[in-house]
Amino acid sequence: MCLCTSLVGCEASCHSALCVLIGKNMYEPLSEFDAVSPGPSSRRSPSPPAEQASGSWLLRTRDQLCQRLRVAVRGPVPVTVLAVQRYLGDSSGYCYDVTLWDGAEQDTWLLSSELSPLVHRNRLRCGSCVIVRRCSYRYLEKKLAQGLVCIEELEPGEQEDQPGGVQLRGPAGPLCGDRKHYLPLWNNEDPYGDLWRSRGQGQDGSVAVSKVCSLQKLEMTGLSKIALPPLLVRVMHKSRLRYFGKAEKTTDYPYQAYFEVADHSGMMSLVLWNSLCLEWYNTLQVGHVVVLHQYAVKKSYMRRTLPTPGNSQVKRLPTLEISLNARDPPPKITILSESNVKPEWNLPAVKYQFVTRLEFNGLPHNRICDVIGLVTYVGRCERTRKRDEWEDFWVYRWVQMIDGTSDQPFLLEIFATSQPEIFENICPMSYLVCSQMRVIHEYPGDISCKAYLTTTNESQVFITGHHKGQPYISDEKVKNYIKWTKTQNEAEIKRKTSIGGYNPYPLIPSTFAKFCNDRKAEEILTTIWELKAQIERLHYREHKRVAVQGIIAACAFVGKGAKTEMASNLPNIGRTDPSCEEQILSRDAAVADHSKRCAEQRTPRGKSNLRKRRKQSDSEGSHAVSEPEGIPVLQNLGRDVDTWSGESLSFEGTDEGAGSFVTESETSDETSCPRFSWENPLWTEIKDSVKEHLHYSKLFPESVTQKFDYKQKEILMQPFNLYPGKVTNLTRRPPGVTSASWPGHYELTILGINQNIAIDVSLPTFENFRVFGMTDLPNHLSPASTSNTEEIQERHWLSLKAELEEYARSQDRLHVICILDICHLGESNAEVFLNRVYHPTIDQTD
Repeated sequence: MCLCTSLVGCEASCHSALCVLIGKNMYEPLSEFDAVSPGPSSRRSPSPPAEQASGSWLLRTRDQLCQRLRVAVRGPVPVTVLAVQRYLGDSSGYCYDVTLWDGAEQDTWLLSSELSPLVHRNRLRCGSCVIVRRCSYRYLEKKLAQGLVCIEELEPGEQEDQPGGVQLRGPAGPLCGDRKHYLPLWNNEDPYGDLWRSRGQGQDGSVAVSKVCSLQKLEMTGLSKIALPPLLVRVMHKSRLRYFGKAEKTTDYPYQAYFEVADHSGMMSLVLWNSLCLEWYNTLQVGHVVVLHQYAVKKSYMRRTLPTPGNSQVKRLPTLEISLNARDPPPKITILSESNVKPEWNLPAVKYQFVTRLEFNGLPHNRICDVIGLVTYVGRCERTRKRDEWEDFWVYRWVQMIDGTSDQPFLLEIFATSQPEIFENICPMSYLVCSQMRVIHEYPGDISCKAYLTTTNESQVFITGHHKGQPYISDEKVKNYIKWTKTQNEAEIKRKTSIGGYNPYPLIPSTFAKFCNDRKAEEILTTIWELKAQIERLHYREHKRVAVQGIIAACAFVGKGAKTEMASNLPNIGRTDPSCEEQILSRDAAVADHSKRCAEQRTPRGKSNLRKRRKQSDSEGSHAVSEPEGIPVLQNLGRDVDTWSGESLSFEGTDEGAGSFVTESETSDETSCPRFSWENPLWTEIKDSVKEHLHYSKLFPESVTQKFDYKQKEILMQPFNLYPGKVTNLTRRPPGVTSASWPGHYELTILGINQNIAIDVSLPTFENFRVFGMTDLPNHLSPASTSNTEEIQERHWLSLKAELEEYARSQDRLHVICILDICHLGESNAEVFLNRVYHPTIDQTD
């Protein structure tokens, strides 16, 4: 008998059938829900034999619940989550069905709405162990002999390996309400589940062309009630899926998808409705030739977006649209093989508007175009709310690619296009084609904000392995791109590739006035107290950009080898030598006193000694510092920085208002643990009296850009894709996988302007990236452009030091506006990066 009472104390063997044999006294009935008469079994499969049920904790619990309706589990057993599946409830909000496995059997239970935040923050996820503390049973009053188990209290546990040899056997549909299907866990646009299928790509057969009606003639006929003749058309464009389900409506499959179809007379919209989307959305592709029988015609919905046709010779017919629904009347759709398409039908060819990176520089805002390139960077998947306070999200990721016509890459913001098998597998070193992309000049006239491309409702995305048979393969610019790729060195391209991590996109303008962009500052700014609440309300991978007013209080550089959250979580980051860790821990307690010591050294004698040491250092030259594996060291800091063991030095010529800069470096033959810090004198005085100090400066594995290895692409993509809703064959990251050139990061403290709250945030360390100014701002990430981390550290620290010094000297700029990027990374992990610092006194005169 397993006497485990907590997840922490339970061994892995608790999943075996022997350990799930619990005594009869495992339940404690609640007084207000005492035992009731036994009822029939639930919606699960027929009850197993008695001996099998006795070996399954899940099935025995279900049987007990049928009698008592609600129990508190006394000796709970850890069970593994095999799936978390989402659907729209009958009331407001979404419901979640959780499939559990106890080592012997699996069963699907409903998650109480009070526990939904566990899913929102990815604390309850597939592959993890959980302990069910309290559950209840609900009979479905409108159905015979059916009921469900509801989890009312649950304790999330630690992540475990995926259970081997377990095949998921979830229910055919949602447990609760009248919904017929599940939704994707993180958005509503993607097809999800086995209900979505794809038919054959083409059928043979003759077409009675004499009976076919042209689209132009169909438009002239109007909304006739007579039987409409067949149509012979080519699919020119395809939109993403639209889910329009609402809690108060009971449509079984509330989906809609638009296609633009054309013949020799013009182009018209075709709408696929409801259950037909499940059958035909994945089947109909751009370029297909289709024969339509038994369809309906309706007035066009004029407010929807329309694609920009690549074939300018095709006339748009905007008045009517073809409507295909499963009934009234049930349509007949036939896709013809390309070999059966006759030239005399004069069907228009699908054409594209490909632009090269060189041509892209001259395109205006909102221009639609198509692009092709070699992917060099793929960002992590993130989400943004469609509307405030709603649970519906857009899913997107940032991508960079090159095409050989310019030194600059394309920057792409790719939203989910209802192609999950492609969106989740966009990776560096693949050929990427994106159609119907919109050019965005978010801040026209600001040279620091480079244009980028974003997907539209009609965009389609294709990667290596999906190009065969696509109409664009015959485009001249595509052929030129393929020729260019054959001249490239694979090893050279590989050195430029990276994946994941924080990125500062979209880039923001040089002044706060431009950032507001016709909005009032009061609508943009938030307080640090409100920021704390916003972070706590974030959902998994939800990204927001916020603006707060504050005072830059302190800044410290944390090297790659320092003992931080990153070092403890990333297996690929080199660990700090134990002796270095002790040095860092002992120094952290003394960092608060460094600025006072620096102030004491600002005497004529101190400055004289400082000049002597600098002169001596210049005459002797720079000394190389040994570097243990995994610990980058700042070397040759230049004339503005002293490396002096055992003392803290201020910078010569620093005013009292400029704060104190500290450069530390313990140098020996074995270890070198650098730490660089700066502190505002105001912070030195009041930091012990602030009411609350928030700490959001830690880095997590998802925050750091990784080097990319195509042979291990599936492993490398996992942490940067969204967590799957069902168990998959996840593979652990091998120890040899390393991060890109990550020199460390800055921890910066922002003090509220009322000096009662402070927050620690992280600063990125991209090359040329500056938070105080706009000059040399990058138009692309370059985290892997050099392997010399020491040079990167030196460049970053000296640049930021100069900015901090200038900021602290300018008393009129004491209050600044900080633009923060916040993102929830799952469980209780929240990432906060400082993207930009604005000076209000300058921006007001902009």
